[in-house]
Amino acid sequence: MSLRRGLTFALGSVLLGSAAQLGMRWSMTRLPSPEHWQTAPIDPTAVVVVLVAILAYALSMFSWLAALRDVPLGRAYSLLSISYALVYLLAVALPAFNEEFSLSKSLGVALVILGVITINSRPAHASNLRSDL
Repeated sequence: MSLRRGLTFALGSVLLGSAAQLGMRWSMTRLPSPEHWQTAPIDPTAVVVVLVAILAYALSMFSWLAALRDVPLGRAYSLLSISYALVYLLAVALPAFNEEFSLSKSLGVALVILGVITINSRPAHASNLRSDL
């Protein structure tokens, strides 16, 4: 088992999950509410982005499962928090999302990142939970 490989899969899971969340947000602002789906025009691009986001969520889950093979759970789980920070920062930075910057939210993001760094700052070794078959 390789800690480096596990961290790569964990980062992939974070990136895919973050992209999926942003894709869902973008799409939902361009689609009518469910009670109007029968009568309102539906943007086909937004539907495609929803489907791609669902695929990204699925790939994120498989990447997460692969990460759990090699990374201790306490360390791996903390890495998921990076997604919250990444989604907030990208939503504020990209004009398509029209999110407002907030000092309190930014402080919260900084604390999350500090927590992830704290948890992951000490050396760790993947535990050997499975015996070789």
